[in-house]
Amino acid sequence: MTEHFSNKFIQWDELLLGGIGAACAGVFTNPLEVIKTRIQLQGELRSRGQYTVHYRNVFQAFFAVVKNENLFSLQKGLVPAIWYQFIMNGCRFGLYQVCDNLKFTRNHNGEIVFVKSIACGIGSSVVGAFIGSPLYLVKTHLQSKSDSMIMVGHQHGYTSMTKGLKHIYRTDGILGLWRGSLASIIRISIGGSIQLTSFNSVKTYLSKKGWIDANTWYGVLLSSILGSFFVVTTMTPFDIISTRLYNQPVDPISGRGKFYNGILDCIYKMFKTEES
Repeated sequence: MTEHFSNKFIQWDELLLGGIGAACAGVFTNPLEVIKTRIQLQGELRSRGQYTVHYRNVFQAFFAVVKNENLFSLQKGLVPAIWYQFIMNGCRFGLYQVCDNLKFTRNHNGEIVFVKSIACGIGSSVVGAFIGSPLYLVKTHLQSKSDSMIMVGHQHGYTSMTKGLKHIYRTDGILGLWRGSLASIIRISIGGSIQLTSFNSVKTYLSKKGWIDANTWYGVLLSSILGSFFVVTTMTPFDIISTRLYNQPVDPISGRGKFYNGILDCIYKMFKTEES
């Protein structure tokens, strides 16, 4: 019974391929993640004009990192980034596909129902983001680590994923590995649900119009590209918040973050100090 259910509704090859595909893509997108992390931490809790702008834009930031550090610095945090993409996206896309196979996202006519699709997207994204959060935490720490000439944000001492995970576990315990995870879960849930829903909706719409064949690689690619436009706008604010919460230093006595007490406190302090 269990084996029949597993073979019918859980396509393990799709789960595995989804994770591998995301991990491979992570190799090429990681330099952008490094730059994004640096820019998001620049001017943290300081008003305009009260800090040195090391990173003015993406292209200048690439040049600054290579000039002051080296070319390989653009791949800082690559190992946890690959594992994070594999685990998080494998769970996210895999579980969503299971929901779709079980018809949880569709009505009795087999058509996608927006609300159901959103709910399944959020559920699968929550699981993926929660499991992958410790890896994203360490990834952020490694990517923010920079030369003193272009330093931004709090600097963490370790230089590898395993050292980072061990250090956090020894100093903050098992719960420390999930510090700041709520913001990341919200970020992935909102972005993930919109991404998965928009992908399915766009693919179905284009297929009905006869503009693409939904089962071809170019149909999937076009649907993914169009769906991604909806994702960027919604994820960016939560992306900044999660980066700030992940990277902040921790008080060794109280075990609390030194800069922010949570998502709302982070938003309040950012608007109060950085927008003044």
